[in-house]
Amino acid sequence: MSGYDPRGKANRALLVGVSEYDHVRPDDREGVPGQLPGVLHNRLRLREALRRTGLFEAGHITLCASPPHDVFNEALRHAAQETGGLLLFYFAGHGIVPAAGDELFLQMSNARVVAGGHDAFPNAVPFTEVLAQLVASRAERVLVVLDCCYAGNAAAIWHRFDHLRRRKTLVLMSVQSNRLIDAGDGSGATPFTEELVQILEKEAELSLGALYTQLKERMAAAGHRTAVDDGQDPQGVWEPGEDVLLRSAGTATHEPPAPQDGRAGPRSRRRGRRLAAVRSAAARARRIRPRVRLLLALAVLVAGCGGYGISRLLGDDSLCAPPLELRVLTDPELEPVVTAAKTRFLDSDANKEDGCHRLGITVYSAGAADTVDALHRQTDPWQDPRTDEENPQRDIGPQPDVWIPATVADVSRVTDNRRVRSYARLEPEPEPLAYSPVVLAVPEALAPEAPRRTGRPLAELIRALGQRLPAAETRRPDPERSDSALLATAALYAAGTGARDVEQRLTQAAAPSLTAAELLCDLLEDTAVDRRTAALVPEFLLKSGTTCSNDIVRQVSRVAEYPRDVPALRPAFVRVRWQDADRDEDRRNEAVRSFRDWLYGEEGQAALGAAGFRSAGTGHPLLAAKPAEGMLADAGRPQPDADGETMTETLLRYRTASGPGRVLFLLDSSGSMATRWKGASGGPGLVRKALGALADDKDEYGVWAMYGTSGDGYAPLLPLGPHKKADAERILLDGDLTTVHDTEADPRRALLAALGQMTGHDGEDDRPQLVVLITDDEDNNRLTGADRTTVLATARTARIPVAVVSLDGGGCDTSRVDAQLAEASGGRCLDAGDDLGTALHDEVARTGMGDG
Repeated sequence: MSGYDPRGKANRALLVGVSEYDHVRPDDREGVPGQLPGVLHNRLRLREALRRTGLFEAGHITLCASPPHDVFNEALRHAAQETGGLLLFYFAGHGIVPAAGDELFLQMSNARVVAGGHDAFPNAVPFTEVLAQLVASRAERVLVVLDCCYAGNAAAIWHRFDHLRRRKTLVLMSVQSNRLIDAGDGSGATPFTEELVQILEKEAELSLGALYTQLKERMAAAGHRTAVDDGQDPQGVWEPGEDVLLRSAGTATHEPPAPQDGRAGPRSRRRGRRLAAVRSAAARARRIRPRVRLLLALAVLVAGCGGYGISRLLGDDSLCAPPLELRVLTDPELEPVVTAAKTRFLDSDANKEDGCHRLGITVYSAGAADTVDALHRQTDPWQDPRTDEENPQRDIGPQPDVWIPATVADVSRVTDNRRVRSYARLEPEPEPLAYSPVVLAVPEALAPEAPRRTGRPLAELIRALGQRLPAAETRRPDPERSDSALLATAALYAAGTGARDVEQRLTQAAAPSLTAAELLCDLLEDTAVDRRTAALVPEFLLKSGTTCSNDIVRQVSRVAEYPRDVPALRPAFVRVRWQDADRDEDRRNEAVRSFRDWLYGEEGQAALGAAGFRSAGTGHPLLAAKPAEGMLADAGRPQPDADGETMTETLLRYRTASGPGRVLFLLDSSGSMATRWKGASGGPGLVRKALGALADDKDEYGVWAMYGTSGDGYAPLLPLGPHKKADAERILLDGDLTTVHDTEADPRRALLAALGQMTGHDGEDDRPQLVVLITDDEDNNRLTGADRTTVLATARTARIPVAVVSLDGGGCDTSRVDAQLAEASGGRCLDAGDDLGTALHDEVARTGMGDG
C-alpha cells in the first residue's frame, strides 16, 4: 500500500462517545434531542476492533465516555501532545450547526442549545478548534472519524486549512453535509460505526481508501436513510495521494473478538456492569450532600476518559473550577512557536493555583493580510456575522483575546486610516516579544564566506547567487499570508526594478507556498530544485526546523545570509478587547496578564530561544546558548523596523503584479504545421491546455494565427482581452476558424507586432505579461542575420518574456534562435524533449491566475 504506514510508531486513539446528556428535551427546553444509547456500543466495539489492528499498544486507546466539554478539551490536548505517529480521533454523539452552516459543533454531555435570534451552543466544541489542535499535534498523521448529525459539514472546515495541514489530516464522515441521521434503536452500535467495525474486524490488509470504498458500498446496500429520506452516504476528504494503513494482513491479538450481533463480549459486559453500577450509585447520590455528589461525578468522568482531567480537576482534596480558555490568534509562521510556548506555560507553575490549572489556551492562525483586514474593517461581522461575504468567524476563527502578529507594524496597519466603527480595541505591549531576522537561506554549497553573508541589500545577495550559479532560483512564501515574505518583497520593490520584474523573477510554476516552513518542505520534493534554490524565510526556522509530512529526509543544508534592508520579525503581544464582552472581564484580564508575564519572563524567553529567536533587546543576542547550524551568532547590524504604510503599499503592488496576467499566443498556422495540428499535442491542443492556467474574466489573453509573408504576418483568432474559457475553446475547436493555411509564415513580423502590442500596455498597469510562440521552426530562415539581431534586441528592450514552444526536436539547442529568443527576453524555451502540454501550462501559470 502506498501512503502512511504507522506500524511501529507511537500511535494513539482517542474515542469520544457521548451516549448520555445532562440536558435533554422535552424535560429541558435547552436540551439536546435525546439520549444516544447506541453510542455506548460504538465506544466498546470500536476499541476492540482497533486493538486487533496491531497498531495501538496497550493503554494507547483512550475511551472518553460522555465527557463534559472541559474534560474533553483536556483529553484532546493530552492526545495531541503524546502522539508521535498516527493519532486517530473518533467522535460519536450529537452534532449541530448554526443557521449559516459554517461551523460544526460537537455536543459534549453538558451541552445546551439556547434558542433565539443568535445561535448559541454552550458546552459544545467547534470542530474548527478541534481540528486546529489536531493538526498542531506532534502526530505525523491524523485520522478524524465523525459519527454524528451534520458530520459532512466538517469537510468545508477541513478545506479552510492550508494544504500542508490538510496533507497531514484525513477526515472520514458518517453522512453528507446538512443531514440528520438515525442513531439506531440503542440495542447495538449506530449504523455507520457498525459497518466501520465490521470492516476493521476482517483479517486482511486494510487502508483508509479501501475502508472508505467498502463503507460506502455497505451503507448503500443496507439502505440507511437520512432525515430527508435520501441515502446516508459516508464522506471522506484528504489530499490526493494520501492514505493510511489501518490494518496489516494477518494481524492477530490475544484480545477476545467482539460478537458480530452487536452484543457485548465478556470484557464489555463487565465494563457495562461497572458503568451501570456507577450510574445507579449516581442516581442514589442525588440524596447525598453536594460536595460528595461532585466527587462521585468526577470519579465517573475519570473512569470514562482514561484518567485525563483528574489532575486538573482535583488537588489536595479541593475541587478545581473549569479553567478559563484564552483564544490566541497569531501569524501562520509563528503558530508552531506560540503553540510550543503555550504548552510549556500550561504545565508551568505560573498556570497553577492550589494544585489547579488556572486557564487553557487555544492557539490558531490565519493569513496575515486577512487578519489585518478583519481587524481593520470587519470587527462588527466578526462579533455577529450577517452575510457570507464578510464572516471572519469562518475565515479567521473565533474572536481573539490576544493577537500575536509577526511585527508590531501590523497594529498600525489595523488602526491607521480606519473608516468604519471598530468593535475591538487593540492594546499592544510597548516592547516586542523577540526578534528574528528575515534571511536568504542558501544551499550550503552555494553560500559565500561568512564575512559576505551580512551587510548587503537583498537584491545584491540574489544577484551574487545568480553569478555563482546561473540556474539558481530564489523563492519566498505567499506575501498575502506571510509577513516575512511581505517584508522581503518590500525590500525588493524598493530596489527600483519594478514590481512586475521582481515577480517575474520570483514566481514559480506552482502557486507560492503558504508559509516559510511549507516552502522548505515543498523544496524537499525535488532534490535538484532544492540544491539550486534559495529561500526567503525567518531565521528561527534554521533552528526550530520544519515538520514535513512527506517523510523525505532533508539532504540540503542551508546557510543564512542576512540582508541589511529587510525588516526583521518582531512579534508583538496585543490584547484585544471586544465591545460588550465584559461578562468575565476581570478574570480574563488576569489570565491575559499571566500568559503575557510568562512570555516576557525567563521561562517564556527560554521557550522562544529554543525555537530559534533572538532577544528583542539591544544587539539582539541569541536567546539560546549557541546558534543552530547555518546561523551566525552575530548577524551584523540590526535590520530596520517594519513600516505599516510601506507594508500596505507593497501588498497592493504585489496584488497587481501577481494578479491577473496578460498572455498573447502566437500559433504557427503555416502549411508545414499540418502534421502537427490535431490532438492534444498539436498546436491548438497545446493552447487549449494552457488556458487552464488562466482565469475566466480576470486574466487577459489573445490568440493570433501566424501565417503569411507580407502585411502584419498574423490574423487574430481571439482578440487580446478577458474571455470565458468555453468561448476560447470553441474558437480553437472550430476547424473553419482555427486552421492551417497553405502558405509560409514570417515569425519576425509576428514577433515584432506581438512585442509592440504588449509593450503598449506597459504604462497602464503592473500586470505580468507573456508572449507564447508555438512553432515547428520550418520558417526560422526568416530569423537570421539582421532580422535575428532586430528581434533579439527588441525582446531585450521590451522586457516581456517570450516562451518559445518548438515542436521540433532540438529546437532549444543553444545555437538555435528559439533558445536565444527565450534567453534575451527572460522567457523559457521548450522543445520535443519536454512534456510540452504540462510544461507550457506551468509556464503560463507563472503569469495567469489559473482556475483549473
